[in-house]
Amino acid sequence: MVLPMVEQVQTAGTIPPAVEAALEGSVLVVLLYDVCEEIRLEELRQILGARTVSPSFKSPAPDYVRFARPPVVESLEAITLEGGERLEGQIKYYDYGVVSTVFELPFAGEWQTLVQLASRWMWGAEFERRASGIVRQKLARAASALQKPYPEWLNEDYYIFQVRQIAGHPTAAELLTQHGSRIAQIVRGETATPSDGERNEVLQSSISYYPNDLAVIGWNGAFVYDTAAGAQTATELLEYANSQLLEFRHYDDLLTRELETVYRSLDRGTGLLARWRLAREATRLHTVLLEVTELSERADNAIKFLSDMFSARLYRQAALKVGVIDYKNLVDQKLRTSEDLYRFMVEQFHQGRAFFLELLVVIILVIEFIFLFRGKTF
Repeated sequence: MVLPMVEQVQTAGTIPPAVEAALEGSVLVVLLYDVCEEIRLEELRQILGARTVSPSFKSPAPDYVRFARPPVVESLEAITLEGGERLEGQIKYYDYGVVSTVFELPFAGEWQTLVQLASRWMWGAEFERRASGIVRQKLARAASALQKPYPEWLNEDYYIFQVRQIAGHPTAAELLTQHGSRIAQIVRGETATPSDGERNEVLQSSISYYPNDLAVIGWNGAFVYDTAAGAQTATELLEYANSQLLEFRHYDDLLTRELETVYRSLDRGTGLLARWRLAREATRLHTVLLEVTELSERADNAIKFLSDMFSARLYRQAALKVGVIDYKNLVDQKLRTSEDLYRFMVEQFHQGRAFFLELLVVIILVIEFIFLFRGKTF
């Protein structure tokens, strides 16, 4: 049984009748790892005996609004933190090589308690240490389902503060007016009161579907005021956006390393032999370009929103805030640079080959003239 959290944790799992909590909901800790190029989900599901999951949506949506390849989901054993909090969890495996862990702690308490909890958890390292150990243990069993596993993992963490009940049942507009500063503190993981400019910058990312729901999205955390079903939509889209961020970070690092290799090759000169070596470099660069293009398109198109416009807007807001758009633009820019370099390298190779062939023709002609003159002399 997960114990709710108040200013003093209630061992009986309930709040005393004389005390009415200002907030009730859950705190979700999402930790994601980019572990391999691809996970063969059907094989993984058979190994783990796990299930697949489809996304939920704010409003009813037809069957074609879904993951192209739904992730495989497995429940995790509850973990107990050093502070005594006990969290339930689950792990998701995405086909494009990302593994996500989600830990949940039911919460009931005051605004200031949630502000302090957000600050303590966002800047701590305990979750990452626990989650990485769990993921490594799980993947050790499923190694055969991983294609091209990475020796080092990129990771992202994200914190979602789901509030289902607020004293007074305020609307989204009232909530922003009355508690906007506290929401900004929670989203940023800060205990100090933000300036008016900083608060307004955080609250600009708010989005609502009904008058009495609200999502405020930041780069490292989000505040969601909604029913359990409505909050699930935001949680899944935020988790998906962070998984995309991981993928584009990986592609950015990969292209950066490839471009550095190409630049070093070009620095060695453009002589005849160097131009012949460029052919090999160009072939490898082109292979990387094709792989990155294919994988990025697969990650980018993993989920469809063809009939759920609010979910599409919520995802776009999440992608913008967590940095997906920035990294995607970086990857696109480096892909264009790589394509230009590939064309330049191929052109240099062809020029070198043409020069070599012309030189070979001249040598052959010189040899023929030598034999011709020798024939005349003798």
